[in-house]
Amino acid sequence: MASTMQAWQVAAPGTIEQSLKLIDNAPKPAPPLQKGQILVEVVSAGLNPADYKTVEMGLFSKAILSFPKTPGMDLSGRVVAAADDVADVKAGDVVLVRLDPTKAAGSLSQYVVAERAGYAVLPPDFDMDVAAGAPTTALTAYQTIKPYVERGSKIFINGGSGGVGTFGIQIGKALGCHVAVSCSAKKKELCEKLGADEIFDYKAGDLVTQLKERGEVFDLIVDNVGSSLPGLYQQSKHYLKPEGVYVLVGGSASLSSAKNFAMAKFVPSFLGGGRNRLVTFVTANKHDDLAQIAQWLGEGAVRTIIDATFEFEEAVQAFEHLKKGSSGGKVIVHVSKRT
Repeated sequence: MASTMQAWQVAAPGTIEQSLKLIDNAPKPAPPLQKGQILVEVVSAGLNPADYKTVEMGLFSKAILSFPKTPGMDLSGRVVAAADDVADVKAGDVVLVRLDPTKAAGSLSQYVVAERAGYAVLPPDFDMDVAAGAPTTALTAYQTIKPYVERGSKIFINGGSGGVGTFGIQIGKALGCHVAVSCSAKKKELCEKLGADEIFDYKAGDLVTQLKERGEVFDLIVDNVGSSLPGLYQQSKHYLKPEGVYVLVGGSASLSSAKNFAMAKFVPSFLGGGRNRLVTFVTANKHDDLAQIAQWLGEGAVRTIIDATFEFEEAVQAFEHLKKGSSGGKVIVHVSKRT
């Protein structure tokens, strides 16, 4: 068996279009595997904005990433081998995988080693592209909703038509919740098809004003946009129940964002600050969470919205497409032959 493989790599921080190169002789991971690990042949890779943003942050990139870096967190593939202690997966099984984004290995390579916390088994004939687009966005949606709701809870998702938002709608409904979202008029039909019960068109008027008209009804707000801070949070006492939680997912690494977060987090309510608990969120790999997502995918309870697909040699074009923003779903790269 060959000891090398093809993989896309970034040698050092820089613009992804200029720094991403296809390497023909990258070291191929191989047994022996450590406890809980599986070796996976990658079939499809799902791209996320973080895949290029983290390598375009200059010196900060060097502080958080290992170089040379293969981009990509999300993938689907076939198990080639499993560690001796792994009992729930065998060679030939189809899995979805989320890799640690800070490590050198990434999904834009022919083979990867996955830790137990980062994979889950799928039905053998499941669509590989659908699976590859799910891990990070679905896991983020699940972990920002599940801990804070019960059946019948009312959720507001700021940014309902994005990658996390589209999964958030479906997962909220799967958990038995009433789901309201913000989106533009052109994305209204998509959100409704995914199950959204209420739509707030943020372009039709001030979003905070629209939410105030609903009254103090929501049990949870998931903010996938971030730029709405601090206003959306400070005014949330008018539409979020006293015991309700505000979960912040979106936001950029900038001084402006840091200032807005500080205002939202630390200004007391009697000085105009927010009243409710504010949670900042970081996605974490958890085997049971991914297994639940894989189960819902297999049952058809949730699905991945796919915007565009590219072949392995078109990875640079895939990132260029992703960078355009406002896509109608996930960008997928076909890494190896699909059967």
